[in-house]
Amino acid sequence: MTSPSNRGAPVSTEPRINDRIRVPEVRLVGPNGEQVGIVRIEDALRLAQEADLDLVEVAAQARPPVCKLMDYGKFKYETAQKARESRRNQQLTVIKEQKLRPKIDPHDYQTKKGHVARFLSHGNKVKVTIMFRGREQSRPELGYRLLQKLAEDVAELGFVESNPKQDGRNMIMVLAPHKNIKPRVVKHDDDDAPEADTASDEA
Repeated sequence: MTSPSNRGAPVSTEPRINDRIRVPEVRLVGPNGEQVGIVRIEDALRLAQEADLDLVEVAAQARPPVCKLMDYGKFKYETAQKARESRRNQQLTVIKEQKLRPKIDPHDYQTKKGHVARFLSHGNKVKVTIMFRGREQSRPELGYRLLQKLAEDVAELGFVESNPKQDGRNMIMVLAPHKNIKPRVVKHDDDDAPEADTASDEA
């Protein structure tokens, strides 16, 4: 039964090392992964001391527990470095948005198409929205044809992930980059968790 003084105390995830391993015998693994076999805890600790290494419990649930000879300080440092590197190089798929009018003039279309191509080339998905106003709502085929043309114009960089569909006064299509286009690497501070990023470009 847990004593009142221990209630709410954090559970340690650190493995037991050296004198904190309190069992009569262990299954010992050498520093290079070699199997030494089952030895008394006194002998395992002596071998660790002679090799100037730590005795680290790596499988506490085994019977007897599995322990390994290693430099525990170096092991912890390398593990922390790998975790930081993994967070630093976290790759995120960002969803950008590009809005167009069904009767867009050629120059504006080229500008918008350039934005979409740039987003896709950075490995981002693009939500393309056609905005209908007034009588334009009775001509949805204008928006559909425009979205088809845009998809064809950027086909080398991306593909239609979600086909054009009407959403109130708007028509929406989602483009995704081809798999050979890598998402941009988003760097984070060591202690920051990666967050989803949604951006809109109405230029």
